[in-house]
Amino acid sequence: MASIFTRIIEGEIPGRIVWRDDHCVAMVDIRPLHRGHTLVIPITEVDRWTDLSAEVASHCLTVAHSVGRAQQEAFAPARVGLVIAGFEVPHAHVHVVPIDDMRDLDFSRADTDPDPADLDSVADTLRATLRAHGHSAVT
Repeated sequence: MASIFTRIIEGEIPGRIVWRDDHCVAMVDIRPLHRGHTLVIPITEVDRWTDLSAEVASHCLTVAHSVGRAQQEAFAPARVGLVIAGFEVPHAHVHVVPIDDMRDLDFSRADTDPDPADLDSVADTLRATLRAHGHSAVT
């Protein structure tokens, strides 16, 4: 059975995708740790990130870097954190999270009922900032 990420990537179910290229997508997390939390997900459905090819893993981190720079500009956090955990969904993904404190990376503090309009706004803001940075893979 396809992961929920694959189902979103294939358009079977909706997602707030802000980046799409031949190797990965980036989408706003529906259970954000902090406003602007985005996932970078390889299109190839692989459970563990260490099983990705080095090229795809590197590409995902390059995209995470671009997303992180856009988050820094758009949301002005103290830092942008990265987490690769892999327990939530059996499909490798990188959490790119604007943070003001280490507690902002605590998954037990995720917002389980975020405002959908705010998630839409976050996606629009990230798309606009990524475009302004000259990225063509923005959806």
